[in-house]
Amino acid sequence: MQSSALFAPDSTGDPRLEAHLRSYLGAWPPASPVEVVGSRSRAEPAWDGANLPAVVVRAPIGTVVSVRPEAVAAAQALTARVAVDDADFPTRLADAVGAPGRVSPWLPLRWSVDPAPLADVGEWVDVTHPALPDWLRAFAGPVLVALDEGGAYLGGVGLKPHTDHGAEIAVGTDTGARGRGVARRLVAQAGRSMLARGVVPLYVHAPDNAPSAHVADAAGFPDRGWRLLVIWEDHP
Repeated sequence: MQSSALFAPDSTGDPRLEAHLRSYLGAWPPASPVEVVGSRSRAEPAWDGANLPAVVVRAPIGTVVSVRPEAVAAAQALTARVAVDDADFPTRLADAVGAPGRVSPWLPLRWSVDPAPLADVGEWVDVTHPALPDWLRAFAGPVLVALDEGGAYLGGVGLKPHTDHGAEIAVGTDTGARGRGVARRLVAQAGRSMLARGVVPLYVHAPDNAPSAHVADAAGFPDRGWRLLVIWEDHP
């Protein structure tokens, strides 16, 4: 039975989103205003091999702090700081999970179940395609690429598969192609493709990245006030 907690004004109640968050964090929706969860996912490498000993998702319906099981007690001692939006919480949590200084800012966490009806602009190709820039070759699966009539790269999307139910869209455009709507069309196209496969598309950007925020808005990924905090460990 689907949880009624997601049928709030800030959420669509989409089961794919709930399944993704439950798998990624270890629990969703939160059982209390701030719920600390010991999750085995925090001991497993992320899509790019990085280790993430703590991940926090804060939404209008509550917050889940996902940490390794051995760090639950230390993280629980900080829950009051999350509730009052204490600016020191991120660094204190990083210290608590043994990764001092390795913390992101609070990142806008966007998602969509109804991307904007923009015209398709790209095609899915293998990462060995000769026109791809180096950053797109880091993705394991096919990537969505827009090329001009001569086959030159205009922009592309790679997917970060966080769980079987949710993946994050990474988009980039060539300098000469910016301002032409390529990025927003690629993001919307990728989102529709993912939803057709039963995967909810996510979009994350730096809080001060206005162009990326504009792309998300135009592609149908509104800012619902959800925020993501990630703590990572350096590779050995």
